[in-house]
Amino acid sequence: MTLSKKNQGKIQPDVGIRQNILSSRFRLLEEKEEILSGVRVYLSGPMDFVASKEIEKRAGWRSRLSRFLQEFHVTVYDPWNKPEVAGMPHYGKEDEFSADKRKNWTYEDSPQGDRVRAELCAEFWSTLNIDLRMVNTSDFLIAYCPTNIYSVGTVHEIVMARLEYKPVLFVSPPVSFPAMDELREYMEDKGDTKGTNILEKMVKEASLRQNPRGIPSLWYMALIDGHYFFDGFGFKPYMEKFNWVYGPLDELEERFPPKRPLLPYLEKLNNEIPKRFDLERNMYVENPEWLIFDLPDKETAE
Repeated sequence: MTLSKKNQGKIQPDVGIRQNILSSRFRLLEEKEEILSGVRVYLSGPMDFVASKEIEKRAGWRSRLSRFLQEFHVTVYDPWNKPEVAGMPHYGKEDEFSADKRKNWTYEDSPQGDRVRAELCAEFWSTLNIDLRMVNTSDFLIAYCPTNIYSVGTVHEIVMARLEYKPVLFVSPPVSFPAMDELREYMEDKGDTKGTNILEKMVKEASLRQNPRGIPSLWYMALIDGHYFFDGFGFKPYMEKFNWVYGPLDELEERFPPKRPLLPYLEKLNNEIPKRFDLERNMYVENPEWLIFDLPDKETAE
């Protein structure tokens, strides 16, 4: 449809005014340190092979981070507490017992075996579907990826986010097994050669590889921007404010104080969009991956 010059003259100034209002509003958000207000974040990380699903769901890193981000009016997508789907309130829901059905898996090469595998694949499809939809809807991801925990879903979510050029803030904590070291030392002191040999055999069979520096996979280094890596959350300065109960996460960060903690980075992000270092230009430049759209509030839209 072609607009008359009369109508064009009326519409164009309105568009310009609206753009100026939005630009002014975003500058105001920066000045008021509210850039994250209304932003959507997905929390990606292991769920199946954690030490305790019940504790992880109730008081794990997602629980803490959700509380922290809500202070900035961030919409948090937590796979332990999925948003309800319109018309399908139970679609894709997960809890600490969801993976129990996996025990029914079989490699039996028969019609019955085919049926069981087909049923299980269909059962867990809704979980994959809703989690990836949350990734797709989010503005950026926060991923917790200890190198000793197996998690396929986390890798899938990170790859999907990076294919969409979304920032993935990647936490790779130090990995150590103090109880294993204590047991080894105890048996050596007791002269228990047989027990020591069994322990070393178990370490190899279970691939218990310590990673005290939290060095991530080389593949992740190529997949994720170098500015997005962190070696811990940095919970300690916020413990009193949020009434967090001291636990394994805090014990780990006490033994290995984070050199680059995530939480202070998020506080700074609320005030200023971070730049990235350009190797070719040898300087910091704007980072086009931080596309946090400034959506108008109801009053501005009207």
